[in-house]
Amino acid sequence: MPENTPTQHKLKKDKYVRPRGGNSHFLNLYCSKCGNHVALYQKDGHGAILRIYLDRIFEPSNLSVLQLQGRGKGNLPNLKCPQCNQLIGVPMVYEPENRLAFRMVPGSFSKQKSDGTYPPSS
Repeated sequence: MPENTPTQHKLKKDKYVRPRGGNSHFLNLYCSKCGNHVALYQKDGHGAILRIYLDRIFEPSNLSVLQLQGRGKGNLPNLKCPQCNQLIGVPMVYEPENRLAFRMVPGSFSKQKSDGTYPPSS
């Protein structure tokens, strides 16, 4: 992966933020097996990460563009660590909101708060 100049992202404020308490923050998601950075994600509301919505993935670009491709979960690949290939999430449609997401595999990832800068420092 080539070194990029750091990019500062801004939180999305749309119709999905308010129903989840209006509390949004960035998280860096890492593979629990090898520690590789998997995604920069905007988490809305409190609670565990059961799924990550495609429209809340900011980086890397190969994941952030998935929301623009096909509108069905059949068109989505599994979410895997790009370094060790560990399965981290499987495609799904969150029916109440008809949103594409990855259902996260418990224990396959770790998270760390972020200020929205990509790539993450450290």
